Amino acid sequence: MLRNASAQILKQFVRHRTTDTSLILERSINRVQLLGRVGQDPVMRQVEGRNPVTIFSMATNEMWRSGEGEPTSTGDVSQKTTWHRISVFKPGLRDVAYQYVKKGSRILVEGKLDYGEYMDKNNVRRQATTIIADNIVFLSEHLRDQ
Repeated sequence: MLRNASAQILKQFVRHRTTDTSLILERSINRVQLLGRVGQDPVMRQVEGRNPVTIFSMATNEMWRSGEGEPTSTGDVSQKTTWHRISVFKPGLRDVAYQYVKKGSRILVEGKLDYGEYMDKNNVRRQATTIIADNIVFLSEHLRDQ
């Protein structure tokens, strides 16, 4: 099995190789999976001349116990919440996300990580990290209530 996978990777590598020895195209992975709760109802924005995008925030939590790894781990439980900006450009998914994703929904988002810059209202250059979603799985019961 491992030999088969290695052969497939090698074939992909060879297939993407160019005649210029200084230019070798390598395959890479930019893949993100987040499981958490939606922090705000989505908004749909459209910049002139571009396709619309649905945007919402999502929280993920990490929990750990102090003293973890010790034989008798009886320490306090700590938690850290991380907020993520989710953007949905994919036409069908963008509309479904705008209509059905609601604040508090428990969802799984799959996509890729994107780093960018923008100018804020005070003309200050800011950096932004965004998850570009290509799949959303609804895990909460909110769809049954509609």
